[in-house]
Amino acid sequence: MKNKIGLHTFMAVPAFALYAVFFIYPLVRGIGMSLTDWDGIGTAKFVGLKNFMDFFQDPRALSDIRTTVLFAIGSTLLLNMVGLAYACLMNKPFRGRSLAIVCVYMPAIISPLIMGYIWYLILQPGRGFLFHLVDNMGHPEWFGNWMGTYGTTLIVLILVNVWQYAGMTMVVYLAGLQGISKELYDAAEIDGAGGRQCFRYITMPLLKPSIRINIVTNIIGSLSVFDIVMSLTGGGPGYQTETLSIYIMRMCYGSKTGYSTAVAMIMFIIVLIPVAVSLKLMKKGDAE
Repeated sequence: MKNKIGLHTFMAVPAFALYAVFFIYPLVRGIGMSLTDWDGIGTAKFVGLKNFMDFFQDPRALSDIRTTVLFAIGSTLLLNMVGLAYACLMNKPFRGRSLAIVCVYMPAIISPLIMGYIWYLILQPGRGFLFHLVDNMGHPEWFGNWMGTYGTTLIVLILVNVWQYAGMTMVVYLAGLQGISKELYDAAEIDGAGGRQCFRYITMPLLKPSIRINIVTNIIGSLSVFDIVMSLTGGGPGYQTETLSIYIMRMCYGSKTGYSTAVAMIMFIIVLIPVAVSLKLMKKGDAE
Protein backbone atom coordinates (compact mmCIF):
# COMPACT_ATOMS: atom_id res chain seq x y z
CA MET A 1 0.00 0.00 0.00
CA LYS A 2 2.82 2.35 0.92
CA ASN A 3 4.61 1.54 -2.35
CA LYS A 4 1.46 2.42 -4.30
CA ILE A 5 1.12 5.77 -2.48
CA GLY A 6 4.78 6.51 -3.12
CA LEU A 7 4.42 5.64 -6.80
CA HIS A 8 1.33 7.84 -7.16
CA THR A 9 3.17 10.73 -5.49
CA PHE A 10 6.17 10.26 -7.76
CA MET A 11 3.96 10.18 -10.88
CA ALA A 12 2.30 13.43 -9.78
CA VAL A 13 5.59 15.31 -9.52
CA PRO A 14 5.88 16.23 -13.25
CA ALA A 15 2.31 17.53 -13.34
CA PHE A 16 2.81 19.55 -10.17
CA ALA A 17 6.11 20.93 -11.51
CA LEU A 18 4.40 22.15 -14.69
CA TYR A 19 1.56 23.61 -12.61
CA ALA A 20 4.04 25.42 -10.40
CA VAL A 21 6.08 26.79 -13.31
CA PHE A 22 3.17 27.94 -15.48
CA PHE A 23 0.62 28.96 -12.84
CA ILE A 24 1.88 29.34 -9.27
CA TYR A 25 5.12 31.17 -10.13
CA PRO A 26 3.49 33.65 -12.59
CA LEU A 27 0.69 34.26 -10.08
CA VAL A 28 3.08 34.99 -7.21
CA ARG A 29 5.28 37.13 -9.47
CA GLY A 30 2.21 38.99 -10.71
CA ILE A 31 1.00 39.70 -7.19
CA GLY A 32 4.39 41.17 -6.34
CA MET A 33 4.47 43.23 -9.53
CA SER A 34 0.97 44.56 -8.90
CA LEU A 35 2.24 46.24 -5.73
CA THR A 36 4.76 48.38 -7.65
CA ASP A 37 4.68 51.34 -10.05
CA TRP A 38 6.97 49.59 -12.54
CA ASP A 39 6.86 51.02 -16.07
CA GLY A 40 8.28 47.88 -17.66
CA ILE A 41 11.79 49.30 -18.10
CA GLY A 42 13.17 51.06 -15.05
CA THR A 43 13.40 50.04 -11.41
CA ALA A 44 10.16 49.00 -9.74
CA LYS A 45 9.07 51.00 -6.70
CA PHE A 46 6.84 49.46 -4.04
CA VAL A 47 3.54 51.36 -3.70
CA GLY A 48 1.42 48.83 -1.78
CA LEU A 49 -2.28 48.78 -2.67
CA LYS A 50 -2.20 52.12 -4.50
CA ASN A 51 -2.73 50.50 -7.94
CA PHE A 52 -5.85 48.71 -6.71
CA MET A 53 -7.26 51.86 -5.13
CA ASP A 54 -6.54 53.85 -8.30
CA PHE A 55 -8.40 51.25 -10.35
CA PHE A 56 -11.61 51.52 -8.33
CA GLN A 57 -11.42 55.31 -8.50
CA ASP A 58 -11.12 55.35 -12.30
CA PRO A 59 -14.54 55.84 -13.99
CA ARG A 60 -13.21 54.31 -17.21
CA ALA A 61 -12.13 51.16 -15.36
CA LEU A 62 -15.50 50.82 -13.63
CA SER A 63 -17.23 51.25 -16.99
CA ASP A 64 -15.04 48.46 -18.38
CA ILE A 65 -16.13 46.16 -15.55
CA ARG A 66 -19.77 46.86 -16.38
CA THR A 67 -19.22 46.17 -20.09
CA THR A 68 -17.26 42.99 -19.42
CA VAL A 69 -19.87 41.62 -16.99
CA LEU A 70 -22.83 42.48 -19.25
CA PHE A 71 -21.08 40.91 -22.23
CA ALA A 72 -20.34 37.76 -20.20
CA ILE A 73 -23.92 37.42 -18.93
CA GLY A 74 -25.45 37.91 -22.39
CA SER A 75 -22.95 35.65 -24.14
CA THR A 76 -23.13 32.84 -21.58
CA LEU A 77 -26.93 32.72 -21.62
CA LEU A 78 -27.26 32.87 -25.40
CA LEU A 79 -24.38 30.46 -26.07
CA ASN A 80 -25.99 27.80 -23.88
CA MET A 81 -29.48 28.36 -25.29
CA VAL A 82 -28.37 28.36 -28.92
CA GLY A 83 -25.85 25.55 -28.39
CA LEU A 84 -28.45 23.34 -26.73
CA ALA A 85 -30.97 24.06 -29.49
CA TYR A 86 -28.39 23.15 -32.13
CA ALA A 87 -27.48 19.96 -30.23
CA CYS A 88 -31.11 18.84 -29.94
CA LEU A 89 -31.54 19.42 -33.67
CA MET A 90 -28.31 17.64 -34.65
CA ASN A 91 -29.08 14.71 -32.34
CA LYS A 92 -31.82 13.62 -34.73
CA PRO A 93 -30.83 11.68 -37.87
CA PHE A 94 -31.37 13.54 -41.14
CA ARG A 95 -29.68 13.81 -44.51
CA GLY A 96 -26.63 16.09 -44.42
CA ARG A 97 -26.36 15.97 -40.63
CA SER A 98 -22.55 15.69 -40.61
CA LEU A 99 -22.22 18.61 -43.02
CA ALA A 100 -24.57 20.70 -40.88
CA ILE A 101 -22.48 19.99 -37.75
CA VAL A 102 -19.31 21.01 -39.59
CA CYS A 103 -20.93 24.25 -40.82
CA VAL A 104 -22.10 25.18 -37.32
CA TYR A 105 -18.73 24.37 -35.75
CA MET A 106 -16.56 25.91 -38.50
CA PRO A 107 -16.60 29.54 -37.21
CA ALA A 108 -15.13 28.41 -33.89
CA ILE A 109 -11.85 27.31 -35.51
CA ILE A 110 -11.33 30.66 -37.24
CA SER A 111 -9.32 33.31 -35.42
CA PRO A 112 -11.73 35.60 -33.53
CA LEU A 113 -9.68 38.59 -34.64
CA ILE A 114 -10.13 37.66 -38.31
CA MET A 115 -13.79 36.87 -37.72
CA GLY A 116 -14.26 40.25 -36.09
CA TYR A 117 -12.78 42.06 -39.10
CA ILE A 118 -14.99 40.05 -41.45
CA TRP A 119 -18.08 41.05 -39.50
CA TYR A 120 -16.87 44.64 -39.42
CA LEU A 121 -16.69 44.67 -43.23
CA ILE A 122 -20.25 43.31 -43.28
CA LEU A 123 -21.72 45.59 -40.59
CA GLN A 124 -19.65 48.76 -41.01
CA PRO A 125 -22.08 51.72 -40.75
CA GLY A 126 -22.45 53.56 -44.05
CA ARG A 127 -19.93 51.43 -45.95
CA GLY A 128 -20.44 47.79 -45.04
CA PHE A 129 -21.85 45.04 -47.26
CA LEU A 130 -25.12 44.88 -45.35
CA PHE A 131 -25.60 48.65 -45.62
CA HIS A 132 -25.11 48.57 -49.40
CA LEU A 133 -27.49 45.61 -49.64
CA VAL A 134 -30.40 47.38 -47.91
CA ASP A 135 -29.48 50.64 -49.69
CA ASN A 136 -29.84 48.95 -53.09
CA MET A 137 -33.19 47.63 -51.91
CA GLY A 138 -34.23 51.25 -51.35
CA HIS A 139 -34.45 51.04 -47.56
CA PRO A 140 -31.16 52.29 -46.05
CA GLU A 141 -33.06 53.24 -42.86
CA TRP A 142 -33.41 49.52 -42.09
CA PHE A 143 -29.72 49.32 -41.27
CA GLY A 144 -29.23 52.31 -39.01
CA ASN A 145 -26.02 53.00 -37.09
CA TRP A 146 -25.43 50.07 -34.76
CA MET A 147 -22.35 51.82 -33.35
CA GLY A 148 -24.35 54.92 -32.45
CA THR A 149 -25.33 53.79 -28.96
CA TYR A 150 -23.77 51.67 -26.24
CA GLY A 151 -26.70 49.26 -26.10
CA THR A 152 -26.84 48.38 -29.80
CA THR A 153 -23.07 48.05 -30.03
CA LEU A 154 -22.98 45.65 -27.08
CA ILE A 155 -25.83 43.58 -28.54
CA VAL A 156 -23.99 43.24 -31.86
CA LEU A 157 -20.81 42.16 -30.05
CA ILE A 158 -22.72 39.51 -28.10
CA LEU A 159 -24.49 38.19 -31.20
CA VAL A 160 -21.25 37.94 -33.18
CA ASN A 161 -19.59 36.11 -30.28
CA VAL A 162 -22.53 33.70 -30.00
CA TRP A 163 -22.52 33.08 -33.76
CA GLN A 164 -18.84 32.15 -33.66
CA TYR A 165 -18.76 29.94 -30.56
CA ALA A 166 -22.20 28.32 -30.50
CA GLY A 167 -20.68 25.37 -32.35
CA MET A 168 -18.28 24.61 -29.49
CA THR A 169 -21.15 24.67 -27.00
CA MET A 170 -23.20 22.48 -29.35
CA VAL A 171 -20.50 19.80 -29.53
CA VAL A 172 -20.38 19.45 -25.73
CA TYR A 173 -24.17 19.21 -25.48
CA LEU A 174 -24.32 16.80 -28.42
CA ALA A 175 -21.85 14.48 -26.70
CA GLY A 176 -24.02 14.59 -23.59
CA LEU A 177 -27.21 13.87 -25.54
CA GLN A 178 -25.65 10.91 -27.32
CA GLY A 179 -24.68 9.45 -23.95
CA ILE A 180 -28.33 9.28 -22.81
CA SER A 181 -29.84 5.86 -23.34
CA LYS A 182 -32.80 5.73 -25.71
CA GLU A 183 -34.42 3.17 -23.42
CA LEU A 184 -35.12 5.93 -20.88
CA TYR A 185 -37.17 7.86 -23.44
CA ASP A 186 -38.98 4.69 -24.56
CA ALA A 187 -39.91 3.86 -20.96
CA ALA A 188 -41.11 7.44 -20.37
CA GLU A 189 -43.27 7.34 -23.52
CA ILE A 190 -44.83 4.08 -22.38
CA ASP A 191 -45.72 5.79 -19.09
CA GLY A 192 -47.41 8.58 -21.06
CA ALA A 193 -44.75 11.28 -20.82
CA GLY A 194 -44.71 13.87 -23.59
CA GLY A 195 -41.78 15.58 -25.28
CA ARG A 196 -41.60 18.43 -22.78
CA GLN A 197 -41.72 16.10 -19.81
CA CYS A 198 -38.96 13.92 -21.27
CA PHE A 199 -36.82 16.99 -21.84
CA ARG A 200 -37.42 18.30 -18.33
CA TYR A 201 -37.08 15.11 -16.32
CA ILE A 202 -34.65 13.06 -18.42
CA THR A 203 -32.63 15.23 -20.78
CA MET A 204 -31.84 18.21 -18.54
CA PRO A 205 -30.86 16.23 -15.39
CA LEU A 206 -28.57 13.94 -17.40
CA LEU A 207 -27.03 16.90 -19.20
CA LYS A 208 -25.77 18.49 -15.97
CA PRO A 209 -22.11 17.54 -16.63
CA SER A 210 -22.32 19.13 -20.09
CA ILE A 211 -24.07 22.20 -18.68
CA ARG A 212 -21.35 22.56 -16.04
CA ILE A 213 -18.57 22.40 -18.65
CA ASN A 214 -20.25 24.89 -20.97
CA ILE A 215 -21.15 27.42 -18.30
CA VAL A 216 -17.65 27.44 -16.81
CA THR A 217 -15.87 27.69 -20.17
CA ASN A 218 -18.30 30.32 -21.46
CA ILE A 219 -17.91 32.46 -18.34
CA ILE A 220 -14.12 32.31 -18.56
CA GLY A 221 -14.06 33.03 -22.29
CA SER A 222 -16.62 35.84 -22.14
CA LEU A 223 -15.05 37.64 -19.18
CA SER A 224 -11.64 37.57 -20.87
CA VAL A 225 -12.94 38.63 -24.31
CA PHE A 226 -10.50 40.67 -26.37
CA ASP A 227 -10.29 39.86 -30.08
CA ILE A 228 -13.88 40.36 -31.20
CA VAL A 229 -14.29 43.67 -29.36
CA MET A 230 -10.91 44.93 -30.56
CA SER A 231 -11.60 44.15 -34.22
CA LEU A 232 -15.25 45.22 -34.31
CA THR A 233 -15.30 48.39 -32.22
CA GLY A 234 -11.81 48.92 -30.79
CA GLY A 235 -13.59 49.62 -27.52
CA GLY A 236 -15.67 52.42 -29.01
CA PRO A 237 -17.66 54.52 -29.32
CA GLY A 238 -15.14 56.29 -27.10
CA TYR A 239 -14.28 53.74 -24.43
CA GLN A 240 -17.86 52.55 -23.92
CA THR A 241 -17.36 48.96 -25.14
CA GLU A 242 -13.80 48.60 -23.89
CA THR A 243 -13.35 45.40 -21.88
CA LEU A 244 -10.94 44.71 -19.04
CA SER A 245 -8.63 42.74 -21.34
CA ILE A 246 -8.30 45.70 -23.70
CA TYR A 247 -7.88 48.07 -20.75
CA ILE A 248 -5.04 45.94 -19.39
CA MET A 249 -3.30 45.91 -22.77
CA ARG A 250 -3.57 49.67 -23.18
CA MET A 251 -2.33 50.38 -19.67
CA CYS A 252 0.64 48.04 -20.18
CA TYR A 253 1.63 49.74 -23.43
CA GLY A 254 1.10 53.06 -21.67
CA SER A 255 4.14 52.39 -19.43
CA LYS A 256 1.92 51.30 -16.52
CA THR A 257 3.05 47.70 -16.24
CA GLY A 258 2.61 47.55 -12.45
CA TYR A 259 -0.86 49.06 -12.67
CA SER A 260 -1.90 46.78 -15.55
CA THR A 261 -0.73 43.75 -13.54
CA ALA A 262 -2.91 44.89 -10.63
CA VAL A 263 -5.87 45.11 -13.01
CA ALA A 264 -5.03 41.60 -14.25
CA MET A 265 -5.19 40.37 -10.65
CA ILE A 266 -8.60 42.02 -10.24
CA MET A 267 -9.75 40.41 -13.49
CA PHE A 268 -8.54 37.02 -12.22
CA ILE A 269 -10.76 37.41 -9.15
CA ILE A 270 -13.70 38.61 -11.28
CA VAL A 271 -13.40 35.44 -13.38
CA LEU A 272 -12.81 33.17 -10.39
CA ILE A 273 -15.88 34.24 -8.37
CA PRO A 274 -18.66 33.34 -10.86
CA VAL A 275 -16.88 30.13 -11.86
CA ALA A 276 -16.58 29.02 -8.20
CA VAL A 277 -20.21 29.99 -7.47
CA SER A 278 -21.46 28.14 -10.57
CA LEU A 279 -19.55 24.97 -9.67
CA LYS A 280 -20.80 25.08 -6.09
CA LEU A 281 -24.43 25.57 -7.12
CA MET A 282 -24.22 22.72 -9.62
CA LYS A 283 -22.62 20.36 -7.12
CA LYS A 284 -25.33 21.27 -4.63
CA GLY A 285 -27.95 20.51 -7.27
CA ASP A 286 -26.31 17.14 -8.00
CA ALA A 287 -26.35 16.27 -4.29
CA GLU A 288 -30.03 17.09 -4.02
